[in-house]
Amino acid sequence: MNTKTSPAMDATEMPDLTARASLRMADILAGRSKLDLRAALLFAGPAVIASIAYIDPGNFATNIQAGSKYGYALLWVVVVANLMAMLFQALSARLGIVTGRNLAELCRDRFPRPMVWLMWGVSEIAAMATDLAEFLGGAIGLSLLFHIPLLAGMVATAVVTYAILMVDKRGFRPIELIIGGFVAIIALCYLVEMLVAPVQWAAVGLGVVTPVIPDSAALTIAVGIIGATVMPHAIYLHSGLTQNRVKTNTDGERRMLLRFSNREVVVALTLAGLINMAMVIMAASAFHDGHSGVAEIETAYHTLTPLLGGAAAGFFLMSLIASGISSSVVGTMAGQLIMQGFVGFRIPIWVRRAVTMLPAFVVVAMGVDATQALVGSQVLLSLALPFPLVALVMLTRSRSVMGAFASGRFMHVLAIAATAVIVALNVVLLLDTVGITLV
Repeated sequence: MNTKTSPAMDATEMPDLTARASLRMADILAGRSKLDLRAALLFAGPAVIASIAYIDPGNFATNIQAGSKYGYALLWVVVVANLMAMLFQALSARLGIVTGRNLAELCRDRFPRPMVWLMWGVSEIAAMATDLAEFLGGAIGLSLLFHIPLLAGMVATAVVTYAILMVDKRGFRPIELIIGGFVAIIALCYLVEMLVAPVQWAAVGLGVVTPVIPDSAALTIAVGIIGATVMPHAIYLHSGLTQNRVKTNTDGERRMLLRFSNREVVVALTLAGLINMAMVIMAASAFHDGHSGVAEIETAYHTLTPLLGGAAAGFFLMSLIASGISSSVVGTMAGQLIMQGFVGFRIPIWVRRAVTMLPAFVVVAMGVDATQALVGSQVLLSLALPFPLVALVMLTRSRSVMGAFASGRFMHVLAIAATAVIVALNVVLLLDTVGITLV
């Protein structure tokens, strides 16, 4: 197993903030420094960044449709999707911590060359679909807030995300803190929404625990929710965020680091899950009775003002902008990691940014409805999911890869079952798309 840090991650060459964090974590793992709450927070970061993928604008689009059309009925889908996300993100983080390599790199080393090229191609398509949702979401929010054309909002989003990406040159800690700040903004916005919206909490509880798919359209939205929650690029990225973050020298240190990682995954993705549930609850509370046709983000914003007041609509926009900008940053980071891992080279960050945002400009230029494009992108992501999921399950079970840290039988069976559910839903969706309705 490779436990060495890369030259780029050598603490002596890192900017102060990242260097201090990395050295303090190493001291804690080695027992040279006392563990307190402030020190424990140093281990938080990778799952926080990955959690942005679970509250991106694609989630806004699918959750608004789910809540407005079906009320609280699809809340259970959000819960199930979030539990599966926790499982796969924990496995991805584990892979990076134990091996010192990310999922894309291990796929390149372990799988046949034709399979590697196929996985890379699918992953690049998924990255573009991801950025379509993220980039359009931020642009829509800025357009509505400042009353500017959507194209102008797209340009502004591109400039802001590129500026944030430049911070990544200063090491892992600054970007972790920036993304963490965006997560906090989104969470606070939806906390306010829950206080303002007339929520039927008994119906919420029933929707959480009662699995039901009302019709075939609900199935499409449900698969879109899963595609917007368990995302391919987040699975690849998490292993990359953990692979060289802190140096471990013994199995004992790795076990301790894994405990920190697992706790962070649970906390970060629980928060992301609650935000997703809040999106559905807000849409159900505001739109389901009398405005069930609300399906677009723009319509939701304009409808919120007379229903819940200007403050509620404003917080909705703030959360959308924060989500779009931060998730676009994370998506670009993931795209770089995927390309470097599968084919061994990287391109300038501005080229990666330009290539992945091109589909968004094409969609707007063609006059395609932005929200429908967001929902469609999430369905596409769901279809791309089996590739990284199957690879992750195989690699984390392999003792030649993971050694003593290979997944146990229970965890492996659970991961296989979750993967099977996702693949089965994809098959049902494909059949529904060609006109064979099973619901």
